[in-house]
Amino acid sequence: MHASSNDSNMRVGLLRARLLVRDSRSLKDKRSVVKSIKDKLKSRFNISVAEVGALDSRQVAELGVAFVANDSRFVQSVLSKVLAFMRRNPIAQVTDSEIEII
Repeated sequence: MHASSNDSNMRVGLLRARLLVRDSRSLKDKRSVVKSIKDKLKSRFNISVAEVGALDSRQVAELGVAFVANDSRFVQSVLSKVLAFMRRNPIAQVTDSEIEII
């Protein structure tokens, strides 16, 4: 069965965050920090998260987060909490971020 888009209340929230990992001396160091952040985000929030950019940089990481729900305010709230959680991480500094609700 295929529902038309008029019947759907599905909202997809996307968060892109650029992180600076100052103490990283190698890609291995950065991967370790990024994995830790991703694991914490996945366990705390019901989201999907992946490293989506700056893969060859040893001190910069770009994370993409996706969250799906039926209410755009709820999606915005969850992604705002995810971003606030990321900002509190002492190891990686959020230098830029963008949230989009589709």
